[in-house]
Amino acid sequence: MGKSNKVCPNCGRKMKQQFIGLQHCKCGISWKKGSGFFERDSDMVFALEKNANGRQNPVIRHK
Repeated sequence: MGKSNKVCPNCGRKMKQQFIGLQHCKCGISWKKGSGFFERDSDMVFALEKNANGRQNPVIRHK
């Protein structure tokens, strides 16, 4: 995937990009464009959703 420019504030490692605008770290911290850093829960589901323009945006859903 693409170059990651985010560093995890928890452990200091580089974050891996899952979708454009959504990056994850192994320690359980994620970063989403517009929301910032947050801790992942076991009931979170990450998906792509199409908007009215036909573009895909990452969304976070809860089970």
